[in-house]
Amino acid sequence: MSQKKMPSGYLSFVLHSHLPYVLNHGTWPHGEDWLYEAAAETYLPILRVCEELEQQGIALKANVNLSPILLEQLAHPRFKEGFTEYVLQKIDAAKKDEIDFGHRSETHYAEVAQFWNKYYTRAREHFERLGKDIIGAFKKFYDSGAIEIITCGATHGYFPLLGTDSAIRAQVRMGVHTHKRFFGRKPRGIWLPECGYRPAGEWQYPVPVDGTHKMQRVGVEQILAENEIEFFFVDTHLVESNVSFTPYEVMAGDVPVAAEVNGDGHASLYRPYYADTPYRDRAKVAFFARDPRTGIQVWSGEHGYPGEAEYLDFHKKRWPGGHRYWQVTHPKIDLGAKTAYFPERALARTRIHAQHFSDVAVSVLQEHAAVEKVPPILSAPFDAELFGHWWFEGPEWLKHVAEELNHPGHPLKLITCGEYLDAHRPEAFLALAEGSWGKNGNNDVWLNPETAWTWKHIYPAELAVQQVAESSRWRGHEAGSRLAKQICRELLLLESSDWQFLITTIAARDYAEKRFQNHLDDFRKLLDFWRRFEASGSISAEGMKALEEIEKRDSVFPQLTPEVYL
Repeated sequence: MSQKKMPSGYLSFVLHSHLPYVLNHGTWPHGEDWLYEAAAETYLPILRVCEELEQQGIALKANVNLSPILLEQLAHPRFKEGFTEYVLQKIDAAKKDEIDFGHRSETHYAEVAQFWNKYYTRAREHFERLGKDIIGAFKKFYDSGAIEIITCGATHGYFPLLGTDSAIRAQVRMGVHTHKRFFGRKPRGIWLPECGYRPAGEWQYPVPVDGTHKMQRVGVEQILAENEIEFFFVDTHLVESNVSFTPYEVMAGDVPVAAEVNGDGHASLYRPYYADTPYRDRAKVAFFARDPRTGIQVWSGEHGYPGEAEYLDFHKKRWPGGHRYWQVTHPKIDLGAKTAYFPERALARTRIHAQHFSDVAVSVLQEHAAVEKVPPILSAPFDAELFGHWWFEGPEWLKHVAEELNHPGHPLKLITCGEYLDAHRPEAFLALAEGSWGKNGNNDVWLNPETAWTWKHIYPAELAVQQVAESSRWRGHEAGSRLAKQICRELLLLESSDWQFLITTIAARDYAEKRFQNHLDDFRKLLDFWRRFEASGSISAEGMKALEEIEKRDSVFPQLTPEVYL
Protein backbone atom coordinates (compact mmCIF):
# COMPACT_ATOMS: atom_id res chain seq x y z
CA MET A 1 0.00 0.00 0.00
CA SER A 2 1.45 3.38 -0.99
CA GLN A 3 1.93 6.00 1.67
CA LYS A 4 0.08 9.30 1.42
CA LYS A 5 2.27 12.01 0.01
CA MET A 6 3.19 14.76 2.49
CA PRO A 7 1.46 18.00 1.42
CA SER A 8 3.71 20.85 0.36
CA GLY A 9 1.77 23.22 2.59
CA TYR A 10 -1.28 23.73 4.77
CA LEU A 11 -4.25 26.08 4.78
CA SER A 12 -5.96 26.97 8.05
CA PHE A 13 -9.20 28.96 8.11
CA VAL A 14 -9.90 30.97 11.24
CA LEU A 15 -13.54 32.01 11.67
CA HIS A 16 -14.06 34.62 14.37
CA SER A 17 -17.70 34.50 15.55
CA HIS A 18 -18.72 37.31 17.87
CA LEU A 19 -21.53 39.71 18.67
CA PRO A 20 -21.81 42.04 21.65
CA TYR A 21 -24.36 41.26 24.34
CA VAL A 22 -27.72 42.32 22.87
CA LEU A 23 -30.29 40.16 24.68
CA ASN A 24 -32.71 42.29 26.72
CA HIS A 25 -31.22 45.42 25.11
CA GLY A 26 -33.41 46.28 22.12
CA THR A 27 -34.52 44.31 19.09
CA TRP A 28 -34.67 46.32 15.86
CA PRO A 29 -32.96 48.02 14.11
CA HIS A 30 -30.19 47.46 16.66
CA GLY A 31 -30.14 44.73 19.25
CA GLU A 32 -31.41 41.15 19.28
CA ASP A 33 -32.08 41.06 15.53
CA TRP A 34 -28.30 41.18 15.01
CA LEU A 35 -28.04 37.86 16.83
CA TYR A 36 -30.98 36.29 14.99
CA GLU A 37 -29.58 37.40 11.60
CA ALA A 38 -26.17 35.94 12.40
CA ALA A 39 -27.68 32.64 13.54
CA ALA A 40 -29.84 32.29 10.41
CA GLU A 41 -27.32 33.56 7.87
CA THR A 42 -23.96 32.46 9.33
CA TYR A 43 -23.94 29.99 12.25
CA LEU A 44 -26.53 27.53 10.94
CA PRO A 45 -25.16 27.66 7.36
CA ILE A 46 -21.61 26.95 8.62
CA LEU A 47 -22.97 23.99 10.56
CA ARG A 48 -24.69 22.77 7.39
CA VAL A 49 -21.38 23.07 5.55
CA CYS A 50 -19.75 20.87 8.22
CA GLU A 51 -22.60 18.35 7.88
CA GLU A 52 -22.43 18.22 4.09
CA LEU A 53 -18.65 17.84 4.14
CA GLU A 54 -18.92 15.11 6.77
CA GLN A 55 -21.21 13.18 4.43
CA GLN A 56 -18.38 13.26 1.87
CA GLY A 57 -15.77 12.21 4.41
CA ILE A 58 -14.22 15.70 4.44
CA ALA A 59 -13.46 17.91 7.44
CA LEU A 60 -13.36 21.72 7.23
CA LYS A 61 -10.55 21.76 9.82
CA ALA A 62 -11.24 25.42 10.60
CA ASN A 63 -10.33 27.16 13.83
CA VAL A 64 -13.70 28.50 14.96
CA ASN A 65 -13.86 31.12 17.65
CA LEU A 66 -17.20 31.33 19.44
CA SER A 67 -16.66 34.29 21.72
CA PRO A 68 -17.69 33.72 25.36
CA ILE A 69 -20.37 36.40 25.28
CA LEU A 70 -21.75 34.89 22.05
CA LEU A 71 -21.91 31.47 23.73
CA GLU A 72 -23.82 33.01 26.64
CA GLN A 73 -26.37 34.40 24.21
CA LEU A 74 -26.77 31.29 22.04
CA ALA A 75 -27.46 29.27 25.20
CA HIS A 76 -29.98 31.76 26.61
CA PRO A 77 -33.70 30.81 26.61
CA ARG A 78 -34.56 34.25 25.26
CA PHE A 79 -32.47 33.62 22.14
CA LYS A 80 -34.03 30.20 21.55
CA GLU A 81 -37.55 31.62 21.76
CA GLY A 82 -36.76 34.84 19.92
CA PHE A 83 -34.97 33.12 17.06
CA THR A 84 -37.98 30.94 16.29
CA GLU A 85 -40.22 34.03 16.25
CA TYR A 86 -37.74 35.86 14.02
CA VAL A 87 -37.60 33.03 11.47
CA LEU A 88 -41.40 32.77 11.37
CA GLN A 89 -41.56 36.51 10.68
CA LYS A 90 -39.10 36.11 7.79
CA ILE A 91 -41.15 33.23 6.35
CA ASP A 92 -44.35 35.27 6.63
CA ALA A 93 -42.67 38.26 4.96
CA ALA A 94 -41.49 36.06 2.07
CA LYS A 95 -45.03 34.75 1.55
CA LYS A 96 -46.43 38.29 1.50
CA ASP A 97 -43.71 39.39 -0.94
CA GLU A 98 -44.56 36.48 -3.23
CA ILE A 99 -48.23 37.47 -3.28
CA ASP A 100 -47.37 41.11 -3.90
CA PHE A 101 -44.96 40.30 -6.72
CA GLY A 102 -47.58 37.99 -8.20
CA HIS A 103 -50.13 40.80 -8.28
CA ARG A 104 -47.56 42.91 -10.12
CA SER A 105 -46.83 40.08 -12.59
CA GLU A 106 -43.17 40.18 -11.48
CA THR A 107 -42.68 36.44 -11.87
CA HIS A 108 -38.94 36.24 -11.20
CA TYR A 109 -39.11 38.27 -7.99
CA ALA A 110 -41.96 36.03 -6.85
CA GLU A 111 -39.66 33.04 -7.41
CA VAL A 112 -36.94 34.68 -5.31
CA ALA A 113 -39.54 35.23 -2.58
CA GLN A 114 -40.18 31.48 -2.72
CA PHE A 115 -36.42 31.00 -2.36
CA TRP A 116 -36.46 33.04 0.86
CA ASN A 117 -39.46 31.10 2.14
CA LYS A 118 -37.57 27.84 1.62
CA TYR A 119 -34.34 29.29 3.06
CA TYR A 120 -35.89 30.34 6.37
CA THR A 121 -38.10 27.24 6.55
CA ARG A 122 -34.90 25.22 6.28
CA ALA A 123 -33.30 27.34 9.01
CA ARG A 124 -36.27 26.73 11.29
CA GLU A 125 -36.26 22.98 10.63
CA HIS A 126 -32.49 22.81 11.15
CA PHE A 127 -32.75 24.71 14.45
CA GLU A 128 -35.49 22.38 15.66
CA ARG A 129 -33.53 19.31 14.54
CA LEU A 130 -30.60 20.52 16.65
CA GLY A 131 -32.89 20.80 19.66
CA LYS A 132 -32.33 24.58 19.43
CA ASP A 133 -28.79 23.87 20.56
CA ILE A 134 -26.39 25.59 18.15
CA ILE A 135 -23.54 25.27 20.64
CA GLY A 136 -24.07 21.52 20.96
CA ALA A 137 -23.95 21.20 17.18
CA PHE A 138 -20.60 22.98 17.04
CA LYS A 139 -19.38 20.78 19.91
CA LYS A 140 -20.17 17.67 17.86
CA PHE A 141 -17.79 18.77 15.11
CA TYR A 142 -15.24 19.94 17.69
CA ASP A 143 -15.31 16.51 19.35
CA SER A 144 -14.95 14.72 16.01
CA GLY A 145 -11.93 16.84 15.04
CA ALA A 146 -13.67 18.42 12.05
CA ILE A 147 -13.07 21.87 13.57
CA GLU A 148 -11.15 23.27 16.53
CA ILE A 149 -13.07 25.71 18.71
CA ILE A 150 -10.98 28.42 20.32
CA THR A 151 -11.85 31.07 22.87
CA CYS A 152 -11.70 34.86 23.10
CA GLY A 153 -11.80 37.61 25.71
CA ALA A 154 -14.98 37.25 27.77
CA THR A 155 -16.75 40.26 26.29
CA HIS A 156 -14.25 41.11 23.55
CA GLY A 157 -12.43 43.73 25.59
CA TYR A 158 -9.60 45.35 23.62
CA PHE A 159 -6.45 44.14 25.38
CA PRO A 160 -3.97 46.90 24.32
CA LEU A 161 -6.12 49.57 25.99
CA LEU A 162 -7.45 47.78 29.06
CA GLY A 163 -6.05 49.60 32.06
CA THR A 164 -4.73 46.82 34.28
CA ASP A 165 -3.19 43.40 33.85
CA SER A 166 -5.93 42.05 36.12
CA ALA A 167 -8.57 43.35 33.70
CA ILE A 168 -6.97 41.38 30.85
CA ARG A 169 -6.58 38.35 33.13
CA ALA A 170 -10.28 38.47 33.96
CA GLN A 171 -11.20 38.60 30.26
CA VAL A 172 -8.97 35.61 29.49
CA ARG A 173 -9.89 33.59 32.58
CA MET A 174 -13.59 33.95 31.92
CA GLY A 175 -12.98 33.01 28.29
CA VAL A 176 -11.32 29.78 29.44
CA HIS A 177 -13.97 29.08 32.12
CA THR A 178 -16.80 29.61 29.62
CA HIS A 179 -15.14 27.37 27.04
CA LYS A 180 -14.74 24.59 29.61
CA ARG A 181 -18.35 24.98 30.70
CA PHE A 182 -19.76 24.55 27.21
CA PHE A 183 -17.24 22.16 25.66
CA GLY A 184 -15.89 20.16 28.58
CA ARG A 185 -12.22 20.95 27.98
CA LYS A 186 -9.80 23.83 27.98
CA PRO A 187 -9.19 25.76 24.76
CA ARG A 188 -5.82 25.52 23.09
CA GLY A 189 -6.12 28.75 21.12
CA ILE A 190 -7.53 32.22 21.52
CA TRP A 191 -8.69 35.00 19.24
CA LEU A 192 -7.33 38.22 20.71
CA PRO A 193 -10.22 40.69 20.38
CA GLU A 194 -9.60 42.79 17.25
CA CYS A 195 -6.27 40.88 16.96
CA GLY A 196 -5.11 43.42 19.54
CA TYR A 197 -1.68 42.63 20.99
CA ARG A 198 0.50 44.56 23.47
CA PRO A 199 4.03 43.51 24.53
CA ALA A 200 5.47 43.83 28.02
CA GLY A 201 6.82 47.22 29.03
CA GLU A 202 6.13 50.59 30.54
CA TRP A 203 2.60 51.87 30.03
CA GLN A 204 0.44 54.74 31.16
CA TYR A 205 -3.20 55.63 30.76
CA PRO A 206 -3.79 57.27 27.36
CA VAL A 207 -6.49 59.54 28.85
CA PRO A 208 -6.35 61.54 32.10
CA VAL A 209 -7.09 59.43 35.18
CA ASP A 210 -6.64 60.89 38.67
CA GLY A 211 -3.74 59.62 40.75
CA THR A 212 -2.17 57.43 38.09
CA HIS A 213 1.38 57.16 36.81
CA LYS A 214 3.52 55.09 34.49
CA MET A 215 3.52 51.38 35.30
CA GLN A 216 5.15 48.18 34.15
CA ARG A 217 2.76 45.84 32.36
CA VAL A 218 3.21 42.21 31.35
CA GLY A 219 2.83 41.14 27.75
CA VAL A 220 -0.40 39.60 26.56
CA GLU A 221 1.43 36.31 25.90
CA GLN A 222 2.31 35.94 29.60
CA ILE A 223 -1.36 36.14 30.59
CA LEU A 224 -2.21 33.63 27.86
CA ALA A 225 0.51 31.27 29.13
CA GLU A 226 -0.83 31.52 32.68
CA ASN A 227 -4.11 30.18 31.30
CA GLU A 228 -2.44 27.40 29.27
CA ILE A 229 -3.31 29.01 25.95
CA GLU A 230 -1.00 27.70 23.22
CA PHE A 231 -1.58 30.01 20.25
CA PHE A 232 -3.16 33.23 19.00
CA PHE A 233 -3.35 35.26 15.78
CA VAL A 234 -1.94 38.60 14.67
CA ASP A 235 -2.40 40.81 11.66
CA THR A 236 0.07 40.81 8.79
CA HIS A 237 1.85 44.06 9.56
CA LEU A 238 3.03 42.92 12.99
CA VAL A 239 5.24 40.39 11.18
CA GLU A 240 5.79 42.00 7.77
CA SER A 241 6.22 45.72 8.32
CA ASN A 242 6.04 46.47 4.59
CA VAL A 243 2.43 45.19 4.43
CA SER A 244 0.58 48.00 6.15
CA PHE A 245 -3.09 47.58 5.21
CA THR A 246 -5.63 45.79 7.38
CA PRO A 247 -8.88 43.95 6.58
CA TYR A 248 -11.08 46.91 7.38
CA GLU A 249 -9.10 49.13 5.04
CA VAL A 250 -9.63 46.48 2.36
CA MET A 251 -13.38 46.59 2.99
CA ALA A 252 -13.28 50.35 2.52
CA GLY A 253 -11.53 49.93 -0.84
CA ASP A 254 -8.36 51.67 0.35
CA VAL A 255 -5.80 49.17 -1.03
CA PRO A 256 -4.99 47.75 -4.47
CA VAL A 257 -5.95 44.25 -5.52
CA ALA A 258 -2.34 43.03 -5.54
CA ALA A 259 -0.86 42.32 -2.12
CA GLU A 260 2.71 41.11 -2.22
CA VAL A 261 5.03 40.28 0.66
CA ASN A 262 8.77 40.22 0.43
CA GLY A 263 10.81 37.04 0.45
CA ASP A 264 14.21 38.50 1.29
CA GLY A 265 14.84 36.86 4.63
CA HIS A 266 12.36 38.79 6.75
CA ALA A 267 10.17 36.96 9.23
CA SER A 268 7.77 34.67 7.43
CA LEU A 269 4.00 34.90 7.46
CA TYR A 270 3.84 31.17 6.77
CA ARG A 271 5.27 29.66 9.92
CA PRO A 272 4.36 30.13 13.58
CA TYR A 273 6.70 31.82 16.05
CA TYR A 274 6.75 32.13 19.81
CA ALA A 275 5.96 35.66 20.93
CA ASP A 276 9.21 37.01 22.32
CA THR A 277 8.98 38.03 25.92
CA PRO A 278 11.17 38.67 28.98
CA TYR A 279 9.66 35.43 30.35
CA ARG A 280 10.71 32.97 27.61
CA ASP A 281 11.08 30.10 30.01
CA ARG A 282 7.47 30.32 31.24
CA ALA A 283 5.53 31.99 28.43
CA LYS A 284 5.94 29.99 25.22
CA VAL A 285 2.85 30.97 23.26
CA ALA A 286 2.81 30.64 19.47
CA PHE A 287 1.17 32.98 17.02
CA PHE A 288 0.08 32.77 13.38
CA ALA A 289 -0.07 35.79 11.03
CA ARG A 290 -2.77 36.65 8.50
CA ASP A 291 -1.95 36.07 4.85
CA PRO A 292 -2.88 39.19 2.83
CA ARG A 293 -3.07 37.77 -0.71
CA THR A 294 -5.81 35.25 0.01
CA GLY A 295 -7.43 37.53 2.57
CA ILE A 296 -8.15 40.27 0.10
CA GLN A 297 -10.22 37.83 -1.96
CA VAL A 298 -12.81 37.57 0.81
CA TRP A 299 -12.50 40.90 2.61
CA SER A 300 -12.72 43.13 -0.43
CA GLY A 301 -16.17 43.98 -1.78
CA GLU A 302 -14.49 45.75 -4.69
CA HIS A 303 -11.61 43.48 -5.73
CA GLY A 304 -12.64 40.23 -4.04
CA TYR A 305 -15.30 37.58 -4.55
CA PRO A 306 -18.13 39.40 -2.69
CA GLY A 307 -18.03 42.07 -5.41
CA GLU A 308 -18.99 39.50 -8.07
CA ALA A 309 -21.88 40.86 -10.14
CA GLU A 310 -24.13 37.81 -9.62
CA TYR A 311 -23.82 37.54 -5.85
CA LEU A 312 -26.60 38.81 -3.58
CA ASP A 313 -26.34 42.50 -2.80
CA PHE A 314 -25.97 43.15 0.91
CA HIS A 315 -27.38 46.67 1.09
CA LYS A 316 -30.59 46.79 -0.93
CA LYS A 317 -33.62 45.38 0.92
CA ARG A 318 -37.35 45.30 0.36
CA TRP A 319 -39.38 46.55 3.29
CA PRO A 320 -41.16 45.81 5.53
CA GLY A 321 -39.87 42.23 5.42
CA GLY A 322 -36.22 43.09 4.77
CA HIS A 323 -35.60 40.40 2.15
CA ARG A 324 -33.06 41.02 -0.62
CA TYR A 325 -33.98 40.54 -4.28
CA TRP A 326 -31.09 42.14 -6.14
CA GLN A 327 -27.58 41.15 -7.11
CA VAL A 328 -24.40 43.18 -6.67
CA THR A 329 -24.47 44.08 -10.39
CA HIS A 330 -21.41 46.29 -9.78
CA PRO A 331 -19.84 47.13 -6.39
CA LYS A 332 -20.02 50.89 -7.03
CA ILE A 333 -23.38 51.15 -8.75
CA ASP A 334 -26.29 53.04 -7.16
CA LEU A 335 -28.86 50.92 -5.33
CA GLY A 336 -31.53 51.96 -7.79
CA ALA A 337 -29.60 50.37 -10.66
CA LYS A 338 -29.21 46.95 -9.02
CA THR A 339 -30.55 44.10 -11.15
CA ALA A 340 -32.47 40.97 -10.19
CA TYR A 341 -30.82 38.18 -8.20
CA PHE A 342 -30.69 34.63 -9.56
CA PRO A 343 -29.76 32.24 -6.70
CA GLU A 344 -28.68 29.33 -8.94
CA ARG A 345 -26.32 31.50 -10.97
CA ALA A 346 -24.78 32.93 -7.81
CA LEU A 347 -24.20 29.52 -6.25
CA ALA A 348 -22.54 28.32 -9.47
CA ARG A 349 -19.97 31.12 -9.13
CA THR A 350 -18.86 29.82 -5.73
CA ARG A 351 -17.24 26.78 -7.34
CA ILE A 352 -15.25 28.97 -9.72
CA HIS A 353 -14.13 31.22 -6.88
CA ALA A 354 -13.21 28.25 -4.70
CA GLN A 355 -10.97 27.00 -7.52
CA HIS A 356 -9.42 30.45 -7.82
CA PHE A 357 -8.80 30.69 -4.07
CA SER A 358 -7.17 27.26 -4.14
CA ASP A 359 -4.89 28.38 -6.97
CA VAL A 360 -3.91 31.58 -5.13
CA ALA A 361 -3.15 29.65 -1.93
CA VAL A 362 -1.00 27.15 -3.85
CA SER A 363 0.87 30.00 -5.54
CA VAL A 364 1.51 31.77 -2.23
CA LEU A 365 2.79 28.69 -0.43
CA GLN A 366 4.89 27.43 -3.34
CA GLU A 367 6.89 30.65 -3.07
CA HIS A 368 7.73 29.79 0.53
CA ALA A 369 7.88 25.99 0.56
CA ALA A 370 11.44 25.95 -0.77
CA VAL A 371 12.79 28.20 2.00
CA GLU A 372 10.90 26.68 4.94
CA LYS A 373 12.28 23.70 6.84
CA VAL A 374 8.79 22.27 7.30
CA PRO A 375 5.64 22.57 5.16
CA PRO A 376 4.44 26.18 5.49
CA ILE A 377 1.01 27.12 6.78
CA LEU A 378 -1.23 29.83 5.37
CA SER A 379 -3.46 31.37 8.03
CA ALA A 380 -6.74 32.77 6.66
CA PRO A 381 -8.59 34.60 9.46
CA PHE A 382 -11.97 36.20 8.84
CA ASP A 383 -14.97 37.42 10.76
CA ALA A 384 -17.30 34.42 10.55
CA GLU A 385 -20.20 36.76 9.85
CA LEU A 386 -18.60 37.64 6.51
CA PHE A 387 -19.83 34.22 5.40
CA GLY A 388 -23.56 34.19 4.85
CA HIS A 389 -24.42 37.53 6.41
CA TRP A 390 -22.27 39.95 4.44
CA TRP A 391 -21.40 37.58 1.59
CA PHE A 392 -24.52 35.43 1.36
CA GLU A 393 -22.93 32.71 -0.77
CA GLY A 394 -19.83 32.55 1.44
CA PRO A 395 -20.68 29.32 3.32
CA GLU A 396 -21.14 27.47 0.02
CA TRP A 397 -17.77 28.83 -1.12
CA LEU A 398 -16.15 27.54 2.09
CA LYS A 399 -17.54 24.08 1.36
CA HIS A 400 -16.18 24.12 -2.18
CA VAL A 401 -12.72 25.20 -1.01
CA ALA A 402 -12.65 22.19 1.32
CA GLU A 403 -13.72 19.97 -1.59
CA GLU A 404 -11.02 21.44 -3.84
CA LEU A 405 -8.26 20.75 -1.31
CA ASN A 406 -9.56 17.21 -0.83
CA HIS A 407 -8.94 16.28 -4.45
CA PRO A 408 -6.32 13.51 -4.80
CA GLY A 409 -2.89 14.97 -5.44
CA HIS A 410 -3.75 18.49 -4.31
CA PRO A 411 -0.54 19.99 -2.89
CA LEU A 412 -2.28 21.67 0.07
CA LYS A 413 -4.18 20.24 2.99
CA LEU A 414 -6.60 21.82 5.44
CA ILE A 415 -5.44 21.76 9.05
CA THR A 416 -6.27 23.33 12.40
CA CYS A 417 -3.58 25.37 14.08
CA GLY A 418 -3.52 23.02 17.04
CA GLU A 419 -2.85 20.06 14.73
CA TYR A 420 -0.10 22.00 12.97
CA LEU A 421 1.63 22.81 16.26
CA ASP A 422 1.45 19.16 17.29
CA ALA A 423 3.53 18.31 14.23
CA HIS A 424 5.66 21.44 13.87
CA ARG A 425 6.49 23.46 16.95
CA PRO A 426 7.90 26.95 16.40
CA GLU A 427 11.68 27.08 16.13
CA ALA A 428 12.16 30.76 16.94
CA PHE A 429 10.96 33.68 19.01
CA LEU A 430 9.82 36.89 17.33
CA ALA A 431 9.23 40.20 19.09
CA LEU A 432 5.89 41.80 18.27
CA ALA A 433 5.01 45.46 18.47
CA GLU A 434 1.66 46.69 19.73
CA GLY A 435 -1.01 46.55 17.07
CA SER A 436 -4.36 45.29 15.81
CA TRP A 437 -6.19 44.48 12.60
CA GLY A 438 -8.15 47.72 12.82
CA LYS A 439 -7.66 50.68 10.53
CA ASN A 440 -4.05 51.91 10.55
CA GLY A 441 -3.06 48.72 12.34
CA ASN A 442 -3.06 50.40 15.75
CA ASN A 443 -5.53 51.51 18.44
CA ASP A 444 -7.13 54.32 16.43
CA VAL A 445 -10.51 52.63 15.94
CA TRP A 446 -10.96 52.21 19.71
CA LEU A 447 -9.21 55.34 20.99
CA ASN A 448 -9.87 58.60 19.17
CA PRO A 449 -11.55 61.94 19.91
CA GLU A 450 -14.99 60.32 19.52
CA THR A 451 -14.33 57.46 21.97
CA ALA A 452 -11.83 58.86 24.51
CA TRP A 453 -14.69 59.62 26.91
CA THR A 454 -15.48 55.92 27.25
CA TRP A 455 -11.98 55.14 28.53
CA LYS A 456 -12.20 57.94 31.09
CA HIS A 457 -14.98 55.88 32.68
CA ILE A 458 -13.58 52.38 32.08
CA TYR A 459 -10.28 52.97 33.87
CA PRO A 460 -11.70 54.13 37.23
CA ALA A 461 -14.24 51.29 37.01
CA GLU A 462 -11.42 48.75 36.60
CA LEU A 463 -9.64 50.15 39.64
CA ALA A 464 -12.86 50.03 41.66
CA VAL A 465 -13.46 46.38 40.74
CA GLN A 466 -9.91 45.56 41.76
CA GLN A 467 -10.68 46.98 45.20
CA VAL A 468 -13.93 44.98 45.39
CA ALA A 469 -12.09 41.79 44.47
CA GLU A 470 -9.37 42.39 47.05
CA SER A 471 -11.95 43.01 49.76
CA SER A 472 -12.97 40.02 51.83
CA ARG A 473 -16.46 41.37 52.55
CA TRP A 474 -18.16 39.49 49.70
CA ARG A 475 -16.85 36.12 50.85
CA GLY A 476 -19.34 34.08 52.86
CA HIS A 477 -22.15 36.63 52.43
CA GLU A 478 -24.75 35.52 49.88
CA ALA A 479 -26.17 38.93 48.99
CA GLY A 480 -22.77 40.59 49.16
CA SER A 481 -21.33 37.96 46.85
CA ARG A 482 -24.18 38.45 44.35
CA LEU A 483 -23.62 42.20 44.42
CA ALA A 484 -19.86 41.86 43.87
CA LYS A 485 -20.39 39.40 41.00
CA GLN A 486 -22.82 41.70 39.23
CA ILE A 487 -20.41 44.61 39.57
CA CYS A 488 -17.82 42.46 37.81
CA ARG A 489 -20.34 41.54 35.09
CA GLU A 490 -21.15 45.17 34.39
CA LEU A 491 -17.45 46.00 34.08
CA LEU A 492 -16.95 43.17 31.59
CA LEU A 493 -19.90 44.40 29.53
CA LEU A 494 -18.63 47.97 29.77
CA GLU A 495 -15.24 46.85 28.40
CA SER A 496 -16.64 45.40 25.15
CA SER A 497 -14.62 46.76 22.21
CA ASP A 498 -17.82 46.79 20.16
CA TRP A 499 -19.00 50.05 21.71
CA GLN A 500 -15.96 52.03 20.52
CA PHE A 501 -16.02 50.24 17.14
CA LEU A 502 -19.66 51.13 16.51
CA ILE A 503 -19.10 54.73 17.63
CA THR A 504 -16.06 55.17 15.37
CA THR A 505 -17.62 53.56 12.30
CA ILE A 506 -20.95 55.33 12.91
CA ALA A 507 -22.59 51.97 12.16
CA ALA A 508 -24.87 52.16 15.18
CA ARG A 509 -23.39 55.03 17.13
CA ASP A 510 -26.48 56.04 19.09
CA TYR A 511 -27.09 52.45 20.17
CA ALA A 512 -23.46 51.94 21.23
CA GLU A 513 -23.35 55.18 23.22
CA LYS A 514 -26.63 54.31 24.91
CA ARG A 515 -25.48 50.79 25.75
CA PHE A 516 -22.20 52.02 27.19
CA GLN A 517 -23.98 54.62 29.31
CA ASN A 518 -26.56 52.09 30.54
CA HIS A 519 -23.86 49.68 31.72
CA LEU A 520 -21.95 52.56 33.30
CA ASP A 521 -25.07 53.73 35.15
CA ASP A 522 -25.77 50.20 36.39
CA PHE A 523 -22.14 49.79 37.44
CA ARG A 524 -22.17 53.01 39.43
CA LYS A 525 -25.50 52.17 41.04
CA LEU A 526 -24.24 48.77 42.15
CA LEU A 527 -20.92 50.19 43.32
CA ASP A 528 -22.76 52.69 45.50
CA PHE A 529 -24.73 49.86 47.14
CA TRP A 530 -21.47 47.96 47.56
CA ARG A 531 -19.86 50.82 49.46
CA ARG A 532 -22.88 51.03 51.72
CA PHE A 533 -22.62 47.27 52.25
CA GLU A 534 -18.95 47.59 53.17
CA ALA A 535 -19.83 50.20 55.78
CA SER A 536 -22.94 48.55 57.25
CA GLY A 537 -22.60 44.85 56.44
CA SER A 538 -26.07 44.73 54.90
CA ILE A 539 -27.86 45.60 51.66
CA SER A 540 -31.06 47.61 51.75
CA ALA A 541 -34.34 46.48 50.18
CA GLU A 542 -33.79 49.18 47.55
CA GLY A 543 -30.36 47.77 46.82
CA MET A 544 -31.63 44.20 46.49
CA LYS A 545 -34.42 45.30 44.14
CA ALA A 546 -31.95 47.13 41.90
CA LEU A 547 -29.58 44.15 41.96
CA GLU A 548 -32.34 41.72 40.99
CA GLU A 549 -33.45 43.91 38.07
CA ILE A 550 -29.91 44.20 36.71
CA GLU A 551 -29.21 40.50 37.25
CA LYS A 552 -32.32 39.61 35.27
CA ARG A 553 -31.23 41.82 32.37
CA ASP A 554 -27.52 40.98 32.36
CA SER A 555 -27.35 37.42 33.69
CA VAL A 556 -24.18 36.23 31.96
CA PHE A 557 -21.21 34.14 33.12
CA PRO A 558 -22.77 32.23 36.04
CA GLN A 559 -19.31 31.01 37.08
CA LEU A 560 -17.96 34.53 37.46
CA THR A 561 -16.54 35.51 40.85
CA PRO A 562 -14.38 38.50 41.84
CA GLU A 563 -11.49 36.08 42.20
CA VAL A 564 -10.87 36.26 38.43
CA TYR A 565 -9.40 39.71 39.11
CA LEU A 566 -6.92 38.44 41.71
